[in-house]
Amino acid sequence: MQATAYTYEPDTRSGSVLLDDGTPVPFDAAAFDAGGLLLLRPGQRVRIEVDGGGPPPRITLVTLQTF
Repeated sequence: MQATAYTYEPDTRSGSVLLDDGTPVPFDAAAFDAGGLLLLRPGQRVRIEVDGGGPPPRITLVTLQTF
């Protein structure tokens, strides 16, 4: 699934993304670390993976979207 980076706090390695419908969804350090990123800037296009749980979705991976 694709999203746009919305917030990122380097000290905690957590933040949030905006889904394409504008819904903000938070992610934690574990999801950030799983993607192997070192930094994330608001506005970057990212690929996320979510678990199969109910709403709200829980992000398990955040990485940069590449074409």
